[in-house]
Amino acid sequence: MDPRSGVASTRGRLDRKEVGYRRSMPAFHRDSATRSAAHPLPQSFSRAAARRVTVPEGRSPRSPRARRIASALARWDRVVLHAVASRHWPGADPVLPRLSRAADHGLLWLGTAAGMAVFGHGARSRRAAVRGAASLALASATINTVAKRSVRRARPVLDAVPLVRRLKRQPFTTSFPSGHAASAAAFATGVAMESKSWGAVVAPVAGAVALSRVYTGVHYPSDVLVGAALGVGAAFAVRGLVPTRGQLPPAGRPHTRAPRLPAGKGLVVVVNRSSGPGNGPLGGLGGLASAAADDATAPLRDALPQARIVECAPGDVASALEEAAAGGCRALGVLGGDGTVNLAASTAVRHGLPLAVFPGGTLNHFAYDLGLETVRDTCRAVASGEAVRVDLGRFAPGPDGAREGHFVNTFSLGVYPEMVRIRERWSPRVGGWPAGVLAALRTLRGRHPLEAEIAGRRRPLWLLFAGNGSYQRLGPTPGRRHDLADGLLDVRVVHGGRLPGVRLLAAALSGPVSRSPFHAAGRLRSLRLSGLAPGTLLAYDGEIAQAPSDLTVDKLSEALVVYRPSMTAPPL
Repeated sequence: MDPRSGVASTRGRLDRKEVGYRRSMPAFHRDSATRSAAHPLPQSFSRAAARRVTVPEGRSPRSPRARRIASALARWDRVVLHAVASRHWPGADPVLPRLSRAADHGLLWLGTAAGMAVFGHGARSRRAAVRGAASLALASATINTVAKRSVRRARPVLDAVPLVRRLKRQPFTTSFPSGHAASAAAFATGVAMESKSWGAVVAPVAGAVALSRVYTGVHYPSDVLVGAALGVGAAFAVRGLVPTRGQLPPAGRPHTRAPRLPAGKGLVVVVNRSSGPGNGPLGGLGGLASAAADDATAPLRDALPQARIVECAPGDVASALEEAAAGGCRALGVLGGDGTVNLAASTAVRHGLPLAVFPGGTLNHFAYDLGLETVRDTCRAVASGEAVRVDLGRFAPGPDGAREGHFVNTFSLGVYPEMVRIRERWSPRVGGWPAGVLAALRTLRGRHPLEAEIAGRRRPLWLLFAGNGSYQRLGPTPGRRHDLADGLLDVRVVHGGRLPGVRLLAAALSGPVSRSPFHAAGRLRSLRLSGLAPGTLLAYDGEIAQAPSDLTVDKLSEALVVYRPSMTAPPL
């Protein structure tokens, strides 16, 4: 008890804690503490120091070996940082600081992803851009919410860094680990998983961004190395959730033989001039469609110089295909989107010809599910004679009074055909993606479900979907078929009722065999529909037609022979 203040003294407890801490200190620090005892510090400072340095009860101080390892790592960090700071790097002063600033908040990588998606060729570039951006997002979230808050390391002292290299705005967050290095490594790794060529372009830039963080003195080398490792781990975590196309076996079985046409002799390829980005997400950019067609036919002409290529307008595709098939060709080829492929598949089945699908349209789901991502993939299969048999979906009666119609991907009734109709009307004016959003809003607002009789029971439906083969989830959403010759229809029904958007989303996120109050899904060999109202629309592979009052949907099992290279086929 302090006789002057009447307050119990804590000096005894404080002294005992300080003595216990001194005994656990190395000899050098004990000597320093002993020498400093001759010059006592103010009491307030002593109390603060005791609170900061006292070892918590129940926790032993770090072992001498751990202290030696930590000291060696810290010494290595300082040595490397000083070596980078003191070394002259020709041409780096005007480049690396600007590159480091450009990567703030991931803007450099998001801009790169946008450029890849817009100017890259094919779906592989778009997938690489999306995967890179997703990996970057996961790495950034992990670093900023967990890692930096767990290890609060101060930034390096900038005394050794030349003034010309220093960033104008110094970061205020903790140093470990480097968020810039994590984002760069995550984006580059995610891109390389989908496209090696794009990965080779992005990787040097990612390495330069990581180096710039040490070069400008805002990070220790270990911050950058650990950040890069976390970024690579984030890319692999995304791949675990959403597998790459290379991880999945290409659909299509059983294997069969087709005419081997090494130089394309006997092959007639019909090219839809309007296929390509002009009608896709970037619709409305004049001239891009013809440019895309020229780019797609260039490798085709190089690899198969003796093939006959017929370019025609969309309205002339059906007649051009029929003329080519009746002209004695050995194989029929088509370059275009899924709607063009639909016409070619029906023509090939009627004439008993193998089909060569060259991806080059707005949508190429059928080609991609077969493992055909580029024109050269199909050229390699035509040259080697490798092919597979696949099913062809059928609905009868067909469109425009035909006996039957066919689909290679999907058949649907309900809101989707109406959405396609509105989208096609607005896409030439505002572009594909804005037209799709507008179509969805207009269709779901004030729209009434259709009435149809299925299995003897009449029910309201927002959507009836039938896929040619079972659509599996590629990560969180359905989007790929692993088997195009399973003899089954992937049927999904969205029941009528309130909240059509929620019901459609539940069906989209469900598996091929599932059921909920909003929807039902199953695999069937055939489906009978009746009682459809006049004016009901149906959609097949993106095409729209008037639906009859009664119709049957089934499949022609293994009816279509499609060229597809084997996994061991040598490249051209």
